[in-house]
Amino acid sequence: MKRYFLIIPGIFIVISCLAQRPAQGPVSNKRYTPQQLGYKLFWEDQFNGNKLDTTKWNIRGKGARALGYVSDEAMKVENGYLKLFALKKGDSMLISAVGTQDRFMTKYGYFECRAQLQKSPGVWGAFWLQSPQLSDGDNNPSLYGAEIDIMEFFKKLGTDIVSHNVWWGPYGPSQHTTHGMQSYLKGVSKGFHKFALEWTPEKYIFYIDGYKFYEVHMGISHVKQYIILSMEIPHEAGDLVHTVFPDVFIIDYVKVYKKVSKK
Repeated sequence: MKRYFLIIPGIFIVISCLAQRPAQGPVSNKRYTPQQLGYKLFWEDQFNGNKLDTTKWNIRGKGARALGYVSDEAMKVENGYLKLFALKKGDSMLISAVGTQDRFMTKYGYFECRAQLQKSPGVWGAFWLQSPQLSDGDNNPSLYGAEIDIMEFFKKLGTDIVSHNVWWGPYGPSQHTTHGMQSYLKGVSKGFHKFALEWTPEKYIFYIDGYKFYEVHMGISHVKQYIILSMEIPHEAGDLVHTVFPDVFIIDYVKVYKKVSKK
């Protein structure tokens, strides 16, 4: 267990987490758009209508998950938003997750969602990519893919800190990871923000609101992966002491861009 003492303008944070990196701001003041980086829109969902588009998504992993249950009762599409809730029903805690497995899978590109993060610590919203072969093979991400956590918001780490990570190899103590990368952006916990990943054959780059935070050259997947949006819940009841139910992770859209072909 490593402990970091972070001093960021206006706040002082103590982080007690396994192998978490100290938070950092963007690498520069330059803001990027996918178009500036040479990408063109390839796939999207704006969550119009009043129900989930099942040609693009399905409810992922219904049933028990950590301290709660994944249920379609904790998911709603309305007013152009996908809403993933953490809520209580009787003695149960319900959460929700949706994924594009077997509906939309791709490799490389610029993956972006515009979302409003949950308000409470304990539960957390996440935007990530998953390989369906991740647990089938050895520690070679080029053949078996990776779990790419584009964004997770663990509010206990700090109000304005967003986490990223990459995992590869079968689940267990020997699984490889880049370890938690923490991005500090003032105000990210309020209103809507854009969270993005640029994935190329050579690297991953993580963005928030167009600002570049991390560039990673480890665990590069070369297989098609699918998108997941989820509201997560912990394994330990003590982590929910300050959680206020119901809470919600609100997604405005998800977009995937591909490189424009050079003729």
